[in-house]
Amino acid sequence: MRNPAPRETPGWMRGIYAGLCLYLFLSALNIMGAGLGSFGRESDALIRLFAYGENPFIALLGAVLVTMIVQSSSFTSALIVTLVATGEMTLGTAVFAIMGANIGTAVTGVIVALANLRIKRNFRRSFTAALMHDLFNIFTVAILFPLEWLTGAMHESGRGIFTRLAGWLADAVGLEEVARPDSPIKVITAPMVRGADWLGSVMMPTTLSQSLFMAALGLLLMFVALVFMVKNLRGALLRHMDGLFRTYFFRTDLRSYAVGVISTVLVQSSTITSSLMVPLAGAGVVRMRRVFPFMVGANLGTTVTSVLAASANPVAAAMTVALFHVLFNLIGSVIWYPLRRLPLKTANWYGRLAGRQPRYAFAFLIMIFLVIPLVGIGITEFIIGVR
Repeated sequence: MRNPAPRETPGWMRGIYAGLCLYLFLSALNIMGAGLGSFGRESDALIRLFAYGENPFIALLGAVLVTMIVQSSSFTSALIVTLVATGEMTLGTAVFAIMGANIGTAVTGVIVALANLRIKRNFRRSFTAALMHDLFNIFTVAILFPLEWLTGAMHESGRGIFTRLAGWLADAVGLEEVARPDSPIKVITAPMVRGADWLGSVMMPTTLSQSLFMAALGLLLMFVALVFMVKNLRGALLRHMDGLFRTYFFRTDLRSYAVGVISTVLVQSSTITSSLMVPLAGAGVVRMRRVFPFMVGANLGTTVTSVLAASANPVAAAMTVALFHVLFNLIGSVIWYPLRRLPLKTANWYGRLAGRQPRYAFAFLIMIFLVIPLVGIGITEFIIGVR
């Protein structure tokens, strides 16, 4: 007698399960960010990375490294604005640090993709999606950095063309002062973050060790949440979501771009929205060609928070830096969407390579976000020392 087929889990139950996995994932990101942010505030090493901020190359690479460590471009941007406000960093150099923060914030997506290592096809898709976020920022910096640097060197004020444009916009906008709104994601995940903070204070003797404990706990929870989230997505929930995502949210590039902007404005974190896209792309819920416009839109959406925060800051340079951030992403969109075949083909090529041999994924992560910044800072410091 044939055994009856196992009953499929009801869709509503899978939806609740997916919601719990999503909540755990968002909580993990905020726990990790809180731990690393606290570590950054306690450690003078991060401040020292900007000590020679007059050198644009060091400002760029230092911001990449700082953002990679603290997993938050918002923290790095706030640090940059503070240094500008106190006169420790010039406005002309701060914009290069903003560029570096854009590159550094993309590391989270790569880490999220590594959770799919056990399933080659999912890992290839996830890593390719993460690369699209990385390559947009890297390619945009490759064009705007030399333009900003050269035009600044040729101008009497020492400020590049984009900094001058941002300054002009800052004068013209004249926004009312507003308080920075609380992120809804931070509000709903606050109990989990407080619980992790309490556990860290019980387990660890010092503030620094407590911060690192929280970061490690957040990373562990993130991987656990992703494993269960991907497993759930591969089941019946995928069939329901697939039609909704393909026929509505991500039907066209423009709609994908708009979803990226709006969702990031709502949660006030491109790290969260881009990291959520990685497992969705890995599970096949979102087509790869729609991932790129979504990532570009997410980059633009995160600048809204910077503008709101800067409008409450009485220092004019803060608004100029925030508007430069907006210009960076708008100009990047104008350049790379028409030329999207280049980042898409590059991401697909390297994604297939990493899918066959995962060591290439780790090599990319270590090289772009750690080795190049450290070596670049070291070489620049050596040259300055010789002079």
